[in-house]
Amino acid sequence: MFAGMNTGVAPSLAPHHMALIPPERLSEIQKEYFAEFAHLATNPEEIEVKDRRFSGKAWHSSWSKMIAATYLLNSKHLLALAKAVEADEKTKVKILFTTEQMIDAFSPSNFIATNPEVLENIISSQGQSIQNGIVNLLGDLKKGKVSQTDESAFEVGKNIATTEGQVVFRNALFELIQYTPLTETVYERPYLMVPPCINKYYILDLQPDNSLVRYMVEQGHTVFLVSWKNPDVTMSQVTWDDYVGDGVIKAIEVARDIGGTEQINILGFCVGGTLTSSALAVLAARKKDYVACLTLLTTLLDFSDSGILDVFIDESMVKLRESTIGGEGGNYGMMSGLDLGNTFSFLRPNDLVWNYVVENYLKGNSPPPFDLLYWNGDSTNLPGPMYCWYLRHTYLQNELIKPGKLTMCGEKVDLGKITVPAYIYASHDDHIVPWKSAYESTQLLKGKNRFVLGASGHIAGVINPPVKNKRHYFENNKLAKTADAWLSGAKDIKGSWWPDYAQWLGQFGGKKIKASKTFGNKQYKKLEAAPGKYVKEKISTAAQ
Repeated sequence: MFAGMNTGVAPSLAPHHMALIPPERLSEIQKEYFAEFAHLATNPEEIEVKDRRFSGKAWHSSWSKMIAATYLLNSKHLLALAKAVEADEKTKVKILFTTEQMIDAFSPSNFIATNPEVLENIISSQGQSIQNGIVNLLGDLKKGKVSQTDESAFEVGKNIATTEGQVVFRNALFELIQYTPLTETVYERPYLMVPPCINKYYILDLQPDNSLVRYMVEQGHTVFLVSWKNPDVTMSQVTWDDYVGDGVIKAIEVARDIGGTEQINILGFCVGGTLTSSALAVLAARKKDYVACLTLLTTLLDFSDSGILDVFIDESMVKLRESTIGGEGGNYGMMSGLDLGNTFSFLRPNDLVWNYVVENYLKGNSPPPFDLLYWNGDSTNLPGPMYCWYLRHTYLQNELIKPGKLTMCGEKVDLGKITVPAYIYASHDDHIVPWKSAYESTQLLKGKNRFVLGASGHIAGVINPPVKNKRHYFENNKLAKTADAWLSGAKDIKGSWWPDYAQWLGQFGGKKIKASKTFGNKQYKKLEAAPGKYVKEKISTAAQ
């Protein structure tokens, strides 16, 4: 398929894919390719390579520039062939995704012989870079993943996840952390944060200057946070309903009890937002008015367009998971966090895979410390039944948006019964939760909704503290029928969306009261200092 990626041979798709391209379009692409290649070959002095993989000085020689330019030309036309295939939408997306993966893998920067920077390193280090690279490779083979940061530089509770607090509740699924107030007075209503159960909670509490947890405490909220357990084999039969009932709903009940209030405010992030919305739909069916307002960060409720993840999910894939780990035929198991992490990395292969292959293995360098990438590599498993239910009923069959279709915790759920005000945040460049899909939540939830669109991706868009004055966000106080219509009337505002959110949330906090110096109450006593023990469990120990 990729013969000719680093030569002058015209690129081509597999024969059965070529047959799906209209002959006139195929001929047009081939003519364009040969014309551009001829110009490249006869005018090498005009070559200008604009790609950061080939931006180093070593790539400026005529030979190296020709290698890079030929590769980029072949890539361009191979993508044109993939886009020209006539097939159903899902097949087209799969072909394009696979083509992009192969193009990225075959970059000349990924091979010793065609990467001049690597060759220079070998010579200048007298071969030491090769030895270092082999050591790095062997270490990563033991870990089962490509290292993206210096993991020895961080320790949870020491220099990451350091906001002070106490664990005030623990069950088999989660620990509940109550954070120490940082203001003399606080809003009377507790504020509960439900992070995703994929990865650890401390994406919301990395360092003091980029911690959303600390920021909300500084705004005068009594913050509670769910720290999910890293599942082990004893949890192989845990279901989605367990996460909703024994997880989110239980956390709501404990926060209400400790706060001594009828209602709390709640935030859900990514799949934590899907779980939180499910929990609120269950409570609505039970006529339990426990929540004053809802916040959803980069959350899918309508899975009509689930972005690039849709490539991996079809009936055969889900059936395979159900029969091996999902409980079908009595076969229970775990979805490996390492496998999940590697899959997510390959959604952005040049940034999260090949960049580190080149630096760590070919050049023999060690990655620098970076808190976000440390969190990204601190994976968690998922119970097979829970994972399979999530795949089938949301990604595959999109049943959460159908009133009464799904039963959770013994109740038929309807998202339309959620009528509390909601702040719905999405990130413009999110490849996991497409922002237009996140916008659909404004049509599903029936309260007074506010939608805000931030810049950047799934994580960087969310973790954007005001003190750094980075990026921008869009706001439009008037919702529209479609995401495009909303954006066309939106204002572009420089800086972080956090202050906008804090102002919105404040109106639902209730009156201000004196901050308590105690944690928990008579029923729920403090167990140990934050960050607790669940967040420290690694895959190697959780799997035992």
